[in-house]
Amino acid sequence: MIARIALTVSVAVAAAAFAATAVTAQSDPIAARKAQMKSTGQQTGIGAKMAKGEEPFDLAKAKTIFATYEKAAVAMPALFPDTAKSGGDSTAAPKIWEDMADFKARFAKFGTDAKAAEAAVKDLDSFKAAFGAVTRNCGGCHELYRIKKS
Repeated sequence: MIARIALTVSVAVAAAAFAATAVTAQSDPIAARKAQMKSTGQQTGIGAKMAKGEEPFDLAKAKTIFATYEKAAVAMPALFPDTAKSGGDSTAAPKIWEDMADFKARFAKFGTDAKAAEAAVKDLDSFKAAFGAVTRNCGGCHELYRIKKS
């Protein structure tokens, strides 16, 4: 029961963050995508700690991580309109707009993989496998579509 309540609260928090991002996206897509990436990164940090054994495995937190990824996968492509190619200390590479179809396809795969992971994770071992597979999506996209800061 406590785990179910924790999951409900975690999903509600993620939904509120998603809604706030949607409002910000209309006025400032660069700020919105940075906020979305920050939220996603925070969840990835929690997942990494659980996977490494630095934090105890928590099924509700694991499901929240993947739910956050699913929401990000849906929201992020819209946060890269032609009008937001630069500014706001963006690290978005021009390649995004040169190959928007691939960029969007990568987010679709990320969302599909996150949804499958959320359904499949039951314990620490299944979490480690799913978390590693899903976060490989992040690295591949960042490698192609993000300008590395020095």
